[in-house]
Amino acid sequence: MCGIAGLFHTRDKREFSRDLVQRMNDIQHHRGPDEGGVHFEPGVALAHRRLSIIDLSTGQQPLFNEDGSVAVVFNGEIYNYQELVPELEQCGHRFHTRSDTEVIVHAWEEWGEDCVRRFRGMFAFVLWDRNRDTLFLARDRLGVKPLHYALLPDGTFAFGSELKVLMQHPALDRSIDPYAVEEYFALGYVAEPRTIFSGAKKLGPAETLTIRRGEPVPAPKSYWDVRFTLDNPLSLADATAELSERLRESVRLRMIADVPLGAFLSGGVDSSAVVATMAGLSNEPVNTCSIAFDDPAFNESAFAQQVADRYRTNHYVEIVQSDDFDLIDTLADLYDEPYADSSAIPTYRVCQLARKKVTVALSGDGGDESFGGYRRYRLHMMEEKLRASLPLGVRRPMFGMLGRLYPKADWAPRVLRAKTTFQALARDSVQAYFHSVSILRDDLRRQLYSSAFKAQLGGYSALEVFRRHAGTAGTDDPLALVQYLDLKTYLVGDINTKVDRASMAHSLEVREPLMDHPLVEWLATLPSGLKVKGREGKYLFKKAMEPMLPSEVLYRPKMGFSVPLARWFRGPLKARVREAMLGETLAATGLFNTDTLRHLVDAHQSGVRDYSAPLWTLMMFESFVRNSGALAERVEPVRVAV
Repeated sequence: MCGIAGLFHTRDKREFSRDLVQRMNDIQHHRGPDEGGVHFEPGVALAHRRLSIIDLSTGQQPLFNEDGSVAVVFNGEIYNYQELVPELEQCGHRFHTRSDTEVIVHAWEEWGEDCVRRFRGMFAFVLWDRNRDTLFLARDRLGVKPLHYALLPDGTFAFGSELKVLMQHPALDRSIDPYAVEEYFALGYVAEPRTIFSGAKKLGPAETLTIRRGEPVPAPKSYWDVRFTLDNPLSLADATAELSERLRESVRLRMIADVPLGAFLSGGVDSSAVVATMAGLSNEPVNTCSIAFDDPAFNESAFAQQVADRYRTNHYVEIVQSDDFDLIDTLADLYDEPYADSSAIPTYRVCQLARKKVTVALSGDGGDESFGGYRRYRLHMMEEKLRASLPLGVRRPMFGMLGRLYPKADWAPRVLRAKTTFQALARDSVQAYFHSVSILRDDLRRQLYSSAFKAQLGGYSALEVFRRHAGTAGTDDPLALVQYLDLKTYLVGDINTKVDRASMAHSLEVREPLMDHPLVEWLATLPSGLKVKGREGKYLFKKAMEPMLPSEVLYRPKMGFSVPLARWFRGPLKARVREAMLGETLAATGLFNTDTLRHLVDAHQSGVRDYSAPLWTLMMFESFVRNSGALAERVEPVRVAV
């Protein structure tokens, strides 16, 4: 795994500051501590930090083709590179390394922009072709690896693996994008293509960007999408058999490495399935890593131990104290922009543990999205049946009124917590799902924002992110639609962002067999009834894993990877959360209604309401503002994203 950075002038061939490019590269040293490389020529600067995984002796970057006219800086892994090498050799290309990186330059020479369609893996790369005077950027299909960019006022195009790389350039517009703030408080992250700063963007998953000197910078182009056809006629028996084979192939490809390799093992279905599959492919015991919590309500380590014992893995466990909240400011620095998934804390810790034992770790990320594992999917499907029974014109006023009048009953048994359900039934399908995943829902965001900030938003809602993706989903199947939305939003903006930054902070490469794009494509052809059956999510996956995993692991209630925020904010972090909410930092932004901030703190700490998720979201925003120096005067009118 690596970090990439660089500059390209879109108008002329001016020289770039070597000191600036070196700073851009050095700020991401954690992504690649083994080696650093830079390349300069008129109008171009390429930089790379290397974490050596494959071809340790000759895989240095930037890497060039035979005559030095094509260069690439690359972050990720091309898992099918061994298949592509002989094909490219037959076309006349000569290889000088054993690295997957060299496949990229020759594939570009042979297939041009379509080269990305031939790659199977996780990747973000930038390629410079001197003969064509062209810069080419690409990101993998599911957005596993990040790529940020900015077009600066003087025509310089800057790029980097992390936003902090771009922040080294003095010309970057660091005014806060109001739309990004709205997306953050709704979703807990800033959705692609935005960043928190008006002047920077993220290249989206499955996008490329081709820049030719002397021409206007175009919009990125999409080269792939998943299609939920749901028309595969396989029986359950045939589907489980094929799934097992596809999983074996995906895991096998991700076990190729010239450094120590292992896996995360949480005790959940996804990571347990990956470990079981690895064990069947390896002659040596698999290295596995788990985090145990001292609070039983959050501790899954006993289930991880069952799997480790069954497959005789080299199992490493560390206990994380339930009051492990010292990472708040560390996380703000790590993510460069506001990021509110509190499971970033245990994720950071398990990456820290894994790096003590291995350099590459396989994970179970992506399973819930493709196999139908989230509880919210089942709730959404039940609500969809009710929505289908009444037209929106009837539902909206009737359930809208009930949603307004029914009390918010966090304290009550789940069956009596009907307010959210009433609110969802008053909405259409996309609105309802957005409502269900929002951290701060519409009414609370309206109360939270100051009048001045609401005027800046001009009516913009983060719902538009979901609307945009729903327009390309190509399905109205209730489960398939929300799976597609999660693959485009939550998986990329939350899960992949969390794992990339947490792992790279410890120079650890994490590979994701359940996000293998051929596997994702195949699963999208299967009927939804094979994924969610009655109250059972991941139905097909669990059936396929029954011969390999204990039923206690497969069929127990899902716990998740969470921390006790509610208790923290009423106990050891009580004073800190009050200071963060009511102190000078948030007040100085001008974004918030002080009365609402005070209400959130008072109601939560008195035990009247559980506002732990909104408070955490605000705390992480406060930490971002305090650490980045972003203040109210830096919030400027919105500009439409490129």
